[in-house]
Amino acid sequence: MDAIHIGMGVMIMLVALALAFDFMNGFHDAANSIATVVSTGVLKPLSAVGLAAFFNVLALFVFQLKVAATVGKGTIDPAIVDQYVIFGALVGAISWNLITWFYGIPSSSSHALIGGLVGAALAKGGVDTLVWTGVMKTIAFILISPLLGFVLGSSIMIAVSWLFFRSTPRRVDRWFRRLQLVSASAYSLGHGGNDAQKTIGIIWMLLIAGGFTAAGDPVPMWVVISCYLAIGLGTLFGGWRIVKTMGQRITKLKPVGGFSAETGGAITLFVATGLGVPVSTTHTITGAIVGVGAAQHRHAVRWGVAGNIVWAWVFTIPASALISAAFWAIGRSLF
Repeated sequence: MDAIHIGMGVMIMLVALALAFDFMNGFHDAANSIATVVSTGVLKPLSAVGLAAFFNVLALFVFQLKVAATVGKGTIDPAIVDQYVIFGALVGAISWNLITWFYGIPSSSSHALIGGLVGAALAKGGVDTLVWTGVMKTIAFILISPLLGFVLGSSIMIAVSWLFFRSTPRRVDRWFRRLQLVSASAYSLGHGGNDAQKTIGIIWMLLIAGGFTAAGDPVPMWVVISCYLAIGLGTLFGGWRIVKTMGQRITKLKPVGGFSAETGGAITLFVATGLGVPVSTTHTITGAIVGVGAAQHRHAVRWGVAGNIVWAWVFTIPASALISAAFWAIGRSLF
């Protein structure tokens, strides 16, 4: 595609805005990584966010940039990308994240960003600007990722219950307090690997559109490093309003349940990242936590709380799309 003219000042501003979204992603979704390990008492909050942030950044060395490619080239037509589309998408996603963070709703930063891209693209060029295969794959995983998390979380919980049914509760608790450190680390690794790449895709898309890099060139390493550091830093500050909802309001967790939920969630994220699918870490861990609760007893899950979370999932893409479309128009009058 032909490069558009984007001034250096505007480019720097948009890259900074993208990194601010990445920071907010870590800040907003830190609860997903630490809620179970904090609520079970295995780690203190400060230690938990430090562990999660470390493994968020470590993901840089583990995963290929398949999710970044999906976001950068497989959601909206790269030919229509300009500074106004990126501005609208980022402000729409950030705005929805702030709204849901304020009310303690564990919504999806990932889907807020996808909704932002869709809304800005629709405002500029209509439905023909969407890459429907990528959009539909993302929408499909709104159902698939929590369902897979549910199945894996409940299956692991049942398997562990059978393996340790002769053990005393004290012994089980002692073992899984240690194992939960491993599962929480794996989940944070998957979180960093999937979520940081979404912002990498946005900046990559912007650099290509502005002619700062060619479409066939690899992603500049400074983009990759900056995005992983930004999400790790956001996680380090933590989204404390959402921790209670994720860790205790859905179901009461013990270390064995925390281990099962985190392991199920981590497997789901590893699979999705390997396939290049930008999934919601929020949806994934929520499904796994509900699965763990349901495996113990259906009354162990507060289904009303879970239902409210699902409604937030339903509204995230259209709400962020609507906000981003408005800011696309505002951006055209600003620069």
